[in-house]
Amino acid sequence: MRWLGDAAYLGGAILTSPVWLPRMLVTGKIRTDWPARFGRGDTIVATDRPRILLHAVSVGEVNAIRALVRALDERGIDVVIATTTDTGTDRARAIFGGRHPVVRYPFDFSGAVARFLDRVRPDAVGLVELEVWPAFTRACADRRVPIAVVNGRLSRRSADRYRWIRFLVRPSFRRLAFAAVQTESDATRFEAMGVPRERIEVTGTMKWDTASIADSVEGADALADAMGIDRTRPLVVAGSTAPEEHALLDAAVAPGAQLLCAPRRPEWFDDAASTLTTCARRSRGDRGSERGRFLLDTIGELRQAYALADVVVVGRSFGARHGSDMMEPVALGKPTIVGPAVSDFASVVESLRDGGGIVQSGRDELASVIADLLAHPDRAAAIAERGRVVIRAHQGATERTMQRLAALVGDAAGTNDETLAKKLAVPAGSRDGEGGERRKEE
Repeated sequence: MRWLGDAAYLGGAILTSPVWLPRMLVTGKIRTDWPARFGRGDTIVATDRPRILLHAVSVGEVNAIRALVRALDERGIDVVIATTTDTGTDRARAIFGGRHPVVRYPFDFSGAVARFLDRVRPDAVGLVELEVWPAFTRACADRRVPIAVVNGRLSRRSADRYRWIRFLVRPSFRRLAFAAVQTESDATRFEAMGVPRERIEVTGTMKWDTASIADSVEGADALADAMGIDRTRPLVVAGSTAPEEHALLDAAVAPGAQLLCAPRRPEWFDDAASTLTTCARRSRGDRGSERGRFLLDTIGELRQAYALADVVVVGRSFGARHGSDMMEPVALGKPTIVGPAVSDFASVVESLRDGGGIVQSGRDELASVIADLLAHPDRAAAIAERGRVVIRAHQGATERTMQRLAALVGDAAGTNDETLAKKLAVPAGSRDGEGGERRKEE
């Protein structure tokens, strides 16, 4: 069965190579850590603490687990973070590298997965949002390592795609010890994929907890000075933007106001620079712009940029994409605008919109919405404060998720097998979905 799965995976990679290979060559992603993607690397030193592996694909997932990693660490649990993308790896090392190992998640070949698990030796695994891969879940089940999905999200779009291969992925979903999901809709879709309903808990999204409410951010003034941003003029910060949005934003911000764009992906930086003519680019050390246009073409400084804003526009929401996380600017007390395309953050936008804490705009109205918020700072401030109220009301998912993960490894206080089974609401002896009893390997 393993060889069949490997053959299918390899065949799929070959068939789709005309799509992904040119893209990797153009974007430079071909220069990734290939040995690690095949499971190779240094063995992580064992400790006397139970170990949980958290897999966070990219930057968004890495940011979402900051509070969870801290909570697990404080509970006496050793945490290893696995990432997939280069940007996710860089972000994880910046946040966790001083205290927690950061490793590259392997391709889903059985050999690569086996080498990876031999190096990491987790006592339990938490997959952030989704990423339920067949070979990985099978290998964990064989080793009696329980797997959970945390901050689980399964959009209608993803569920529709899975429907065509449900017979292939259903066993992987059934292996989950539990799924801590964001919404009731996610719970319904996880159940349809094969997770027994008693193993699913709606905990909410952990991103509410990572939204750090603050009135200032260290390094923001230094960023403004380095880029030559005029603090006497209004500044619109557009974060996580996509190529099709830069011309729209350039036209929507009227003369007299400044615009700083921070594209979501490094491969979009040059395209943004060509659209935002005469912009000051952070990566080049440019200072000042005659047109008041700035390009944040670096990674890890978006929070500082948001702190400088009078109005924030969250990108990837005015085109054919599916939105970006808007909680950070809201938590910083900034009046925040999103576009109509926010399906990846639908429940968050709905909560903020219902609470009057965000503004949703179409492409055609964006210029007037920005102008209105800049012209009426009291109205803008009221929206921002209502957004913070919504965030506070929705926090708590991280604590609930931490409790479930700690139960998987019997945390520092010790948890016997019968109690653990009760906490997971799964019959003892069948927690991996295939009849195997959980035990820690010596």
